[in-house]
Amino acid sequence: MVKLTKNRKLALEKIEPEKQYKLSEAAKLVKEITTTKFDASIDIDVRLGIDPKKANQMVRGVVTLPHGTGKSIRVLVLCTPDKEEEAKAAGADYVGLDDYIEKIQNGWTDVDVIITMPAIMGKLGKLGKILGPRGLMPNPKSGTVTMEIGKAVKEVKQGKIDFKVDKFGIVHTSIGKASFSAEKIADNAREFLHTIMKLKPAAAKGSYIRSISLSSTMSPGIKVDAKAFDE
Repeated sequence: MVKLTKNRKLALEKIEPEKQYKLSEAAKLVKEITTTKFDASIDIDVRLGIDPKKANQMVRGVVTLPHGTGKSIRVLVLCTPDKEEEAKAAGADYVGLDDYIEKIQNGWTDVDVIITMPAIMGKLGKLGKILGPRGLMPNPKSGTVTMEIGKAVKEVKQGKIDFKVDKFGIVHTSIGKASFSAEKIADNAREFLHTIMKLKPAAAKGSYIRSISLSSTMSPGIKVDAKAFDE
């Protein structure tokens, strides 16, 4: 049996295990129970009433969090020379093409998001086994394959995130940092949940959002009332 640390025991004492909190309450509580010495990530887990094995019930989308993620996002742009200045001006950390493709083939993946152009996608097919498992493969649905390179870079830097339901029917993502105010955490969570609601598949039957949990790095989860996330 795993022994509870003093901090975790104190955190658990502050949470009523069977209670489902309003989102505003959960946002305040998650800050109270976060005891890490570093600026912990605030995470949200949403269990959906769908069958992720069926293509017509897949939930995937993008959302721009109103207060950003609190993370410094490293962006690589793979583009033709005529788009390089646009990418750099928008704040891309790395810009190039063949040289970076070669680096990735040799194992370099020290970025958070890769943005490219439709004409370049043919060159990236051979990188699928490297980028795919790391969630780095550009995708038109997430806005990372586009001719509007500058716009895409700015959106990512400002807090645009890509999410996808996993094989267990759960969507998990980070929506901020423990240093954020409770109001900013709640705002970001609310924007994310409203986006999830808009993506409800027509084929999904019964209750769509089964459960919501808010937590921080190494903290217990706090149950959020799925009917009260606007409060």
